[in-house]
Amino acid sequence: MSAHVYLRDLSKEFSGKIVLNRVNLSVQYGDFLAIVGPNGAGKTTLLRILDLLEKPTSGEVWLNGEKIDYSRPDLYLLRRKIGFAPQRPILFNASVFDNVAYGLKIRGLSSQEIKERVKSTLELVQLSGFEKRNALKLSGGEAQRVSLAQTLVTEPDLLLLDEPTANLDPRNISIVEDALLEINRRGKTTIIIASHDLQQVRSLAQRIAILNRGRIIRIVSSNKILAEPSDELSEYMRLENIFSGFSKITKHGTSIIEINEELRIEASFIKSGPVRVYVPPESITILAEKVPTSARNVFEGEITEISDQENTVKIKVRVKGGREFTVQITRRSLKEMKLNFGTRVFIAFKASSVKLI
Repeated sequence: MSAHVYLRDLSKEFSGKIVLNRVNLSVQYGDFLAIVGPNGAGKTTLLRILDLLEKPTSGEVWLNGEKIDYSRPDLYLLRRKIGFAPQRPILFNASVFDNVAYGLKIRGLSSQEIKERVKSTLELVQLSGFEKRNALKLSGGEAQRVSLAQTLVTEPDLLLLDEPTANLDPRNISIVEDALLEINRRGKTTIIIASHDLQQVRSLAQRIAILNRGRIIRIVSSNKILAEPSDELSEYMRLENIFSGFSKITKHGTSIIEINEELRIEASFIKSGPVRVYVPPESITILAEKVPTSARNVFEGEITEISDQENTVKIKVRVKGGREFTVQITRRSLKEMKLNFGTRVFIAFKASSVKLI
């Protein structure tokens, strides 16, 4: 097995429910692979298996040419060569320095080497000068960058990232992307990222694996992913909220996209001409009434469909112009807001949530 990561007929079940179904995957040393797909597709479970946190129900996992035996007592030693950054940062009530240095301390590195590595890693994620700040008092974007630094500082052979830029503003997204590109340029680390952001994975990864309902149904070069017709792209990725329109640049440094005569969307990117955009369902807020908000896009509409998606609920809202947006909320929110078919609501999303594809 010459590949860095090799999966053969990998399956995973939870309480009889199939989450991953005979996944086959090969990732070479130094590759940058993106795994994309809808919520519930199995992306996080696949990353946890690669991080040796979850044991597959069946199939084989090979790392560095070695078949993984999950019963071996020294499995933790293999995990030390792997870095995993979860979607939500896990930070201690301590300084940024101590949070980033923790993984090095348990590996027994000298104080001098710890200082040098923490310093260079914080520079990479543009957090120099934050060493003494309490990690729990940082902004969301800063906390996400500390989480990334925790993972990078150990210099892993295999880097796994679960939605590393979810809910970040454009500046923090740019910093995280630049750090990942720099790590990839050094050529020593294999990177696997799970993401909903099509524009991001196209600019970062060399290959994209489409994961849907527990199966990898396609692996393509990142520069060919959008050569597919838009309806086929929506079908095999099960993506909602893909719109085509004409974009005009505003004097405020944003873009207004005319979807039709009655629907215009504001985006934070700058581009003129025909465009295709994607708005992730989880980035849209649903409101019972119109209230002051920083979101640049607010539309009134009517609920046309409500469907259960295991831990969440998906709601379709038809707005002016006849177009539908899919919104993802919790069951608790559905109950508290007393939402039903035909209910009039408002939806809101930030300009930064509009992704150019």
